[in-house]
Amino acid sequence: MRPFTKIMPMHQQEEEWFSTWLNSPYYDLLYKNNDVLEAQTFITNLIGHLQTKLTYRLLEMGCGKGQHALFLNKKGFNVTGLDISEQNIAFAQQFENEKLHFYQHDMRDIFRTAYYDLILNLFTNFGHFNSETENVVALRSTVAAIKPGGKLVLDFMNTNYAIRHLVHTEEKETEGVHFNISRKVEKGYIVKTISIKDADQSHTFHEKVRALTYDHFMEYFRMTSLRMVNVFGSYSLEPYHPETSERMIFILKK
Repeated sequence: MRPFTKIMPMHQQEEEWFSTWLNSPYYDLLYKNNDVLEAQTFITNLIGHLQTKLTYRLLEMGCGKGQHALFLNKKGFNVTGLDISEQNIAFAQQFENEKLHFYQHDMRDIFRTAYYDLILNLFTNFGHFNSETENVVALRSTVAAIKPGGKLVLDFMNTNYAIRHLVHTEEKETEGVHFNISRKVEKGYIVKTISIKDADQSHTFHEKVRALTYDHFMEYFRMTSLRMVNVFGSYSLEPYHPETSERMIFILKK
């Protein structure tokens, strides 16, 4: 019997935005043209910088449909992918082999203990919960899965830069589906509203991510057994600059 396949109950009575949006076909349609090559180049740079050994166990937290985990597996790594979306994991499981496995899982719950040499949380797959406490719980549960001496890479937008360069309104059309997107900062979150027109159907979804700054993360890390090794400011691993970097890519060691 496959372990860890059952998702744990949601932690709050209030419905969370990702419980519907991530399982919607419009989510994939909106983001289908994301730069896959840029992501793969970033991951290649990252594992090279970390001198990641093929004997290591890797975990990708928030793996989506598994494309990055599959990319790492094709490089010879033993990879586990976790995602809260049932549909994402159902899709990803078609690619499983003896060194690649996918499980539906809520990152606020502990998955395995002291098991992984390297955990990757990439492309702002953090800070989506309804309270700051839950972010800390998610981080602590992630840390629990890392072996002593193992590492976590947490990649997040540079929030101050992102807010200064926020695109407040945007329209896209893909395969005949029209997306009207608006963004705002509200109550400590960056909130994106996606209004969709598909023939005679209309839908509205929301994304929100906590506007976490560098100082927020330093406080979070102090609450765990993590020590920061480095922080980069771009997918090409350039040095982090608070005012000009687009990303905050934290390299942390347990």
